[in-house]
Amino acid sequence: MSAATPGVHERRGVLQRRIRWIVTATIVYNIVEAGIAIAAGAAASSAALVGFGLDSTVEVLSAAAVAWQFTRREPERWERGTLRVIAVAFFGLAVYVTVSSVSALVGRVDADHSPIGIALTAVSVVVMPFLSRAEHRAGTELGSATAVADARQTLLCASLSAAVLIGLVLNSAFGWWWADPLAGLVIAAFAVREGIEAWRGDACATSVGMILDDDDDDDDGGHSGHEGHDGSGDHARDHHH
Repeated sequence: MSAATPGVHERRGVLQRRIRWIVTATIVYNIVEAGIAIAAGAAASSAALVGFGLDSTVEVLSAAAVAWQFTRREPERWERGTLRVIAVAFFGLAVYVTVSSVSALVGRVDADHSPIGIALTAVSVVVMPFLSRAEHRAGTELGSATAVADARQTLLCASLSAAVLIGLVLNSAFGWWWADPLAGLVIAAFAVREGIEAWRGDACATSVGMILDDDDDDDDGGHSGHEGHDGSGDHARDHHH
């Protein structure tokens, strides 16, 4: 056990630092994205773009919650509370997108052509999945439910970026004003599901710290503890996949 423990702790430290860098990059990107989207949406009278900007604000909340958790001395002990914050962010996003989409459908809102909005959402469709994949990989290996949940939040925002992009393009090219509100309703339903999972804590919610504690509690022998430490990362990955 003594030979394996330093390697386990060192790997955990690397993964925690990686997650902090990822969520910091996500926060910075989304702050910039939110400002541009809200300004472009207001200029084009686009409810979708304004909603997209507010969605970026929700993403900042989620990423900031994870960043805060991983500045604590024992991040896994703050898991439940951070998951609840992320769940609330999902629910808030779902409510806003639902209200804005229904309002756009009922009011037959026609947004003006927005080259800035199209370019911004196109960039987000590329950047967001990259950030999500990196955080999801690190969070899964670490066994952090909050990092995995935040990665899902980021991927959801990438889906919303794609929906807004499609809506803006279809509205500009064909005058199909209803395309974006319909896509927004689908994403809102997905956000509700993800919020429920984050609130409950899903199958991969067992943190690596809990796994290590369980291994030590279940077996007082050094050999069994050694096997538990070596298999903890694989256990978390198998649980998720």
